[in-house]
Amino acid sequence: MTTILVSVVIPTCRRNDLLRRCLNAVLAQSLPAPCFEVIVIDDGGDGSACELVQAMAQALPEGPVLRCASTQHRRGPAAARNLGWHMAVGEVIAFTDDDTIPSPDWLLGGLGALRPGLAAVSGRVVVPTRGPLTDFERMTKGLEHGEFVTANAFVRRSTLFHLGGFDERFRRAWREDSDLQFRILAAGGRIGRAEGAVVKHPVRCVPWGVSLGQQRNVFFDALLYKKHRELYRIKIRPQPPWQYYLIVLSTLFAIVAMLDGNWGWAACAVFLALALVFRFAWQRLRHASRSLHHVVEMFVTSMVIPFLSVFWRLAGAWRFRVFFL
Repeated sequence: MTTILVSVVIPTCRRNDLLRRCLNAVLAQSLPAPCFEVIVIDDGGDGSACELVQAMAQALPEGPVLRCASTQHRRGPAAARNLGWHMAVGEVIAFTDDDTIPSPDWLLGGLGALRPGLAAVSGRVVVPTRGPLTDFERMTKGLEHGEFVTANAFVRRSTLFHLGGFDERFRRAWREDSDLQFRILAAGGRIGRAEGAVVKHPVRCVPWGVSLGQQRNVFFDALLYKKHRELYRIKIRPQPPWQYYLIVLSTLFAIVAMLDGNWGWAACAVFLALALVFRFAWQRLRHASRSLHHVVEMFVTSMVIPFLSVFWRLAGAWRFRVFFL
């Protein structure tokens, strides 16, 4: 009987079209089918993802082992991945997301790069784009330069057992991969690169103003900072976003000055806040799409983002009991 060398773990939540695309690519791997298994975790979905997985498994009886499990309630991708790797048989766990398209040699490339002495390797993420990028496309493009992202990572199961897997307090798809990376490094583990393990990560269609909802992610920056202060400042953000704080403080000062009848000071504070907002919007528009739709979105959201970001950063600092700006 052929030994399963690697277990692929894919968390998903009500994105069956993307999941089907990803699974089709995973099932077309050049690694022989008996050498790997695929585990899909439906994170608080409606059960349709597991129905899809079951149908695909029945349609490919000669394919790799294809399994699915569901969480009772939505718990986030960190918890979903933990459930997945605990179910796994392979000594190596290959993590990817439901919105990626792994290349045919993805698994072979990852296994080949995971040499003895390495706890994990990070594969290469390619974000296909063309023309001037939108703000969201540029953010997604940043995955190409990530040191360690769970869209394309191979980790030894023994390493995950030793570290206790992902920290399930990271309830969104944000910073849980950096936390695992930092804990591997803190434990003396080594992380390599797997340039031959490639996944495509097409940019999803998103609604107008998506950047506003993304500000909630920084709630979990506070948790990452609490756990890994030095590495956070080195690898994530060297300095707090002082520009945001200055916009918020200038606006609050203007309100207080107006209530007190100091219209001159209020006008100065408003001018400073608007100048900083304009500067922030211009920074986001540099080398980006200049379509009217995108320009309007950047200026409108740039007026709101500083307030949302500061709120969620301070909320995270309060929740995780850490001084974090």
